[in-house]
Amino acid sequence: MEQNVVNYEHFTHVRIIIGMVLGISVARLVVGTSEFLQHPNRKKIYLVHLGWVLYLFLTITHFWWYEFGLFKVRVWSFGLYLFLISFACLFAFAASMLFPSSMSEYESYEDYFQARRKTFYSMFAALAAADLIDTAIKGLDHFYALGIDYPLQQVGFILLSLIAIFVPSKLYQGMFVAGILVYKVLWMFRIYGVLD
Repeated sequence: MEQNVVNYEHFTHVRIIIGMVLGISVARLVVGTSEFLQHPNRKKIYLVHLGWVLYLFLTITHFWWYEFGLFKVRVWSFGLYLFLISFACLFAFAASMLFPSSMSEYESYEDYFQARRKTFYSMFAALAAADLIDTAIKGLDHFYALGIDYPLQQVGFILLSLIAIFVPSKLYQGMFVAGILVYKVLWMFRIYGVLD
């Protein structure tokens, strides 16, 4: 039984599965956000929560686009396939953390987010770590082409997330999400040359 196979159709297959999982993630974010429009008096917006919704949407969109780099992978294995599907599932889990199935135990999104803060920031740290692995899978040339700021930003995201897990400051969380949103937008412009 072949474990590692050179087959260019594997890339298409993996892209489809990743697309399905990420589609679920985006749908969760869109449906959750639309509830603010549907029930503006019942669903109160919490800016830190909404900032992470926007950040996750940008990150999912970026990841989805970025996965085109997987065409460089010549040899596919089940382990690689499992890692990529698991990475995509982390986005779905994070989206479900932002918009849970039920809010009956909580008074507001602020109350909910603060109660589930440790779990959310743990997932965020896991996403940053998985991103480092995912980028390395595309090849060391690709990894190095992103410059030294790429691994520094991912390690920075992990460290900032760990602080958010242990420090319950709402001011810190607000500054964290605002800073990371600005950084993400600038990073995407730099990588994709949108400002050229």
